[in-house]
Formats: sequence, structure tokens, C-alpha cells
Amino acid sequence: MSVHRRPQLPGGHALARALVLTAAATTAVGASVGTGAWGAPAAPTDPSRRTADVKSRVDRLYDEAEQASERANAAQEEQRRLQDEATHLQEQVATGQEELNGLYTDLATAAAAQYRDGGLDPAVRLMLESDPAAYLTRARALDQAAGRQGETLHRVLERQRRLDQRRAEATSKLAELEDVRRSLAASKEEIRQRLGDAQRLLGGLTAAERARLAEDDDAAAARRAARGPERPDLGDRPASSGRAATALAAAISKIGSPYVYGSTGPRTFDCSGLMYWSWRQAGVSLPRTSQAQANAGRRVSLSEAQPGDLVIFYRDMHHVGMYAGGGVVVHAPYPGARVRYESVNAMPVSGVVRV
Repeated sequence: MSVHRRPQLPGGHALARALVLTAAATTAVGASVGTGAWGAPAAPTDPSRRTADVKSRVDRLYDEAEQASERANAAQEEQRRLQDEATHLQEQVATGQEELNGLYTDLATAAAAQYRDGGLDPAVRLMLESDPAAYLTRARALDQAAGRQGETLHRVLERQRRLDQRRAEATSKLAELEDVRRSLAASKEEIRQRLGDAQRLLGGLTAAERARLAEDDDAAAARRAARGPERPDLGDRPASSGRAATALAAAISKIGSPYVYGSTGPRTFDCSGLMYWSWRQAGVSLPRTSQAQANAGRRVSLSEAQPGDLVIFYRDMHHVGMYAGGGVVVHAPYPGARVRYESVNAMPVSGVVRV
């Protein structure tokens, strides 16, 4: 099964207990639906095989849900960015249009004046002027003004063309993001259906099987993250900075908080949301998604990891935790579970980032 789908250490609720309370899984994604492609199969006759099958299926569902959640977070961030850009462009276009309208008025005024004077040849007009010098001065000024207006008009028109082009690009991108949003909504609906099927699978276990599953998961979690029998030994290696120490203290203070899709605290979190909130307490604004957080600082090796560093997991970088020391991370694991300690080796490490 997905190795990060494990129960937490003492101090938080175990995965298996959350799974026994199957409504928690439904709450994590917002709804439960009817039978789907993942309907409960014929149960294996061996009880140990049956519980292992349930565990494997639920782990897979949670892994898919978390990947969809991080994609949704990224799409929402991109959508907000493009909406801000489109608004800015529209303001620029409006300002440019006002300038253009003003120029049109000036040009119309100049054209009317030239039309009124256009009935006479300029040489005749000069001879008839009582003040020829003043006439020449006005003529030169009109020519210069017309030249400046022409240059300005050309500049504004070119600017408007560029702004219109950028606005069209932004509108197209927003339409693309809307398509992505609909696709992600459909994906999450599919996940909800599968979680409903998983609930039915869990409901097919006996009370003794559920209790044994919880006990096995508790013991496995303790072995993974704790050097001793009671709690993890985080070692005495210092944090990489004062801000990292503050961020780590904030993350640890949220142990036991529920995992909820798209949440950045302060009471519920997804994996990247916990990192985002914790570092905000240290005065640092991280990117929103685990993939973007992978580029939020300097890469170091796992052997160099210090408390407060971000640990990015899996090849597609869809999960993130914070190094707490002693080979342990603190993270928000998956729906139905709570913020907890976990061994850094419980998941494949993609990279370590020092903010």
C-alpha cells in the first residue's frame, strides 16, 4: 500500500481508528455517494487477507485524492493569478481608451480649424493677415501639435493593440482553467464514489478485524517513527534558522488537527496547507502547492536535513512534510487522518528544501 497511509504516533488519532469511523472519510471529501466501479467485491475467506485488501484499496483511494487535491490547489492559484492579471490589463485598456478618446477630440478640433482655414491658399491667407508673423507662429504650432498628436495616437493605438492581445490571452487562459476546474471536479466526484465503496468494504469487516487493524497500524507507526517505546526522539540537531524553528514549532502545535482538502488552517490542513500556515507564523509566505514548495528554497541532501526543512515526497512531488529531526517529519497525511509525526523513510523522498 502507499507507505504514507499510516497511523500517527501517540498524540494524534490513528488511521485505522479514523477508518473504523468511516464517516471521517466522507467528511474529508465532503460527501458520500452510491455504488460505483469500486463496489465491494466478494470478501476473501482468510480474515487477514480481507483486512489487507481493504487497507490497500483505501490507501490507493487516499493517494489519488491527495494528488487531485494538489492539482486543484495549483489550478486555483493559477486562476487567481490570471484573474488579477486580467483585471490589471482591463484597467490599462480603459485608461488607454480614455487617452485615445481625448486625442480624437483634439484631432477633431484641429481638423475643424484647418477646414475653416482651408478655403484660402496659405500664401493668400498670409497676405491677408494683419499680423503675418503671428499667423506663421500659429501655423507652425498647429503643424507641431498635429505631429505630436499623430505620434501619441500611434503610440496609444499600439499600446491598446498589445493590451487587447494580452487580454485575449488571459481570457483564453481563464477559459482553459475553467475546463481544468470542471475536470478536477469530475475527478473528485469519482474519488467520492470510491470512498463510498471503501466505506462499504470497511463496514464488511467484523469488530474484531477492525480492532486488530487498529492495533497493527499503531504498532507499525511506533516502529517507523519512534526510537524508543514511547515517543519519537527528534535528536538535538538545531533548526536551520530562527524562522525554521518557529515554523517547526507551529507545525508541531497542530499535531492532531484533521486533514481537509484545500485547507490552510488554522484548525484543518492538507499537506501543503500545513507547511504554508506554519511558515506564515514565521513571517514567510510559501507557495501554495507541494510542487511549488519544492522550488521555494535551496535544495539539500536528506543527510543534511535540519529541523524546519521541507521534505518533498514521491516522484510527482504531490506530498510534503516538515523535517522535525531524528529522521522524523511532521505532516498532514491524508483524508480521515490527522497531523502527526512520521518516519522520513515511510515515503519515497523526492527532495529536501531549506527555506
